[in-house]
Amino acid sequence: MSDRSLRGMRLGSQSMETEAGVEPAARQRVEYRTSDGERVFVTFAAEAEIPASWTAKSGKEALLVDGSGPQESNEKPIRTHWDMLLERRSMEELEETLQKRLEFYRERHAL
Repeated sequence: MSDRSLRGMRLGSQSMETEAGVEPAARQRVEYRTSDGERVFVTFAAEAEIPASWTAKSGKEALLVDGSGPQESNEKPIRTHWDMLLERRSMEELEETLQKRLEFYRERHAL
């Protein structure tokens, strides 16, 4: 019975709503440029805060074309787990700890 009620309708692929009278949100197109001259265009909402840098598809950092570089902020930089670990331990201590753990796991695996 339910097969008949859905006949003729492609579920999920078409909307029953029309776009008549709908205006899209205001947008702005911003240009970024990498150090080697690659141009990157990004579309933002008109009221969006525009970042000073953007990562291009090539993985390079692109700066806003208007000439402003990254803005200095008064916020403290985010400290990662690795940063905090390096505050407590030296690289030599970390290497030593790593070797001890590797030996432990190798001995355990050998059993």
